[in-house]
Amino acid sequence: MFNLTPAVRIILILNVAVFAAQNLLVPNLDELLGLHNFSSPLFNPIQMVSHMFLHGNLGHIFSNMFALIMFGPGLEQLWGTKRFTFFYLFTGIGAGLLYSGINYYEISQLKEAALLFIQDPDPTNFVGFVNDYAPQLNSIPEVRRYLENPDVALYQNQCIYLTKQYVSLALNAPMVGASGAIFGLLMAFGMLFPNTTLFLLFIPFPIKAKYFVALYGIFELYSGLHRTPGDNVAHFAHIGGMLFAFILIRYWAGQRKNFY
Repeated sequence: MFNLTPAVRIILILNVAVFAAQNLLVPNLDELLGLHNFSSPLFNPIQMVSHMFLHGNLGHIFSNMFALIMFGPGLEQLWGTKRFTFFYLFTGIGAGLLYSGINYYEISQLKEAALLFIQDPDPTNFVGFVNDYAPQLNSIPEVRRYLENPDVALYQNQCIYLTKQYVSLALNAPMVGASGAIFGLLMAFGMLFPNTTLFLLFIPFPIKAKYFVALYGIFELYSGLHRTPGDNVAHFAHIGGMLFAFILIRYWAGQRKNFY
């Protein structure tokens, strides 16, 4: 059904093997190799590459690997195995860099708001922290009790503890997945094969690659700028993959004598 090229085949095998190891052999592999915030004690530079081979669940790896075998072989045949492999790693690392930069800023803002409440445990400071950064805490009984009785030391201390725990979880949450590199491939396909008609399961009509890529990019940017509670998708990693793909392809186009 799919004519797998050498690099695509190896990337596919690596991702499946690592996913199996995550679930069967090394349950804390995400903690070791997932991409952590720059200020997290768990951060390691190697995670800029290793996170690309980890996935959160079966649906996550299936969607990424399906896109890999759908868009990867044509690009590898066009560029050759070495250039394709470089492109895949370049866009995946680029995605990690953009995501990490934005995540570092967001976590820094979260830590500042949390520290304001911890140092001055006032309901106004707590409500500001929860509304802006941690709306999930509103469903916790201890939070409601504190807001109803802010002068009770027990409830106050419970919310300080919850705030510290929330910051720790946010700081040390790893980002995993090949999505950044996959979105790089998607961008490349849209730029190099813009008029190719795609027939996709989740779109009930045929669509040209250039329109699909443009719409998907707009959707990811909007989703990244308007995060909703419970949205654990690294939208800016997707945008980063597309951005670095665009930059590299434009650079290669400027070096056209070496492009193919």
